Amino acid sequence: MSASIALVDDDRNILSSLSIALIAEGFVTRLYSDGVAALPALIDNPPDLVVCDIKMPNMDGVELLRRLREKGSLPFIFLTSKTDELDEALGFAMGADDYIAKPFSQRLLIARIRALLRRAALTQESEAPQDETLPETIVRGRLSMDPARHRVQWDGRDVALTVTEFMILEALAQRPGIVKTRNQLMDAAYQDDIYVDDRTIDSHIKRLRRKFREVAPEFNAIDTLYGAGYRFNEE
Repeated sequence: MSASIALVDDDRNILSSLSIALIAEGFVTRLYSDGVAALPALIDNPPDLVVCDIKMPNMDGVELLRRLREKGSLPFIFLTSKTDELDEALGFAMGADDYIAKPFSQRLLIARIRALLRRAALTQESEAPQDETLPETIVRGRLSMDPARHRVQWDGRDVALTVTEFMILEALAQRPGIVKTRNQLMDAAYQDDIYVDDRTIDSHIKRLRRKFREVAPEFNAIDTLYGAGYRFNEE
């Protein structure tokens, strides 16, 4: 079955051109002109992924994302102008999985959509065939990660992570105490030679810390080594 992509943008030219490109690649598209029109439809009948502009009338992309994140971890890509750094950072804080700055290449956007859908598919495999070996649960001190079920706990309390956040944390937790450079974390979270800048990884790390501190205010297990990268500190 073709993956369904919801496009949310008040620019009808962008909606039309993106829809044509995605349909040509085998996707099914759903088009919305703003967040108010999109919200009930995305909650009642979630697509496989959302591509959303930040700047829109009535309800902007950040508010739409905030409301969707109250319901789940639907894969979400922001479209943003290069001058929207504050909104972009806020979007990551709310749980966006990726962003692309306008003007952008449709080929690049489609590549990122495919990569994110492949990563999101891992979270839907709650069970594996009996002859398939499940990935082992990662236990590092107070942290527990179940890759097969995309479940993360800290001291037994659930921490809801997006696919990208999960993969970055997994890369750090697999080798506690070992420094991972930003490039290494990019490779873990963004495959298929997709380029993201350093600030994207930094934003994900900030959001990881915030989410863990919501369940454990004393959380300090992700260390920053300035000029080097990040490491997981097994307590």
